[in-house]
Amino acid sequence: MLSTPELERLVVDALEEIKGGDIRVLDLRGKASFTDVMIIASGTSDRQVKALADNVIEKAKAAGMPPLGVEGEQQGEWVLVDLGDAVVHIMLPAVRDFYNLEKLWGEEAPASAGGA
Repeated sequence: MLSTPELERLVVDALEEIKGGDIRVLDLRGKASFTDVMIIASGTSDRQVKALADNVIEKAKAAGMPPLGVEGEQQGEWVLVDLGDAVVHIMLPAVRDFYNLEKLWGEEAPASAGGA
């Protein structure tokens, strides 16, 4: 069983390996009961979004942490990978801008999004 910081590092490394964009880690301890951290990344195309998700899933399984659930793989605009202590959202930039999960969870919006 990986600790939350180890799981966070595994996910970020897996995303960086496939050139995930604008990777953000939100600490939700004390804010949400369903996870400790939320990791958000962007992919440049539906194909890259799927590849990023697949790499996260593969690395997590190899570390003995298979996902509790995966949603959105068919469409590829937004894939959610639930790893328990970490929930990973991989989205196309337009979808990410629309839902703005960083702001929803009380984090400062990225400067490219125009601030909060």
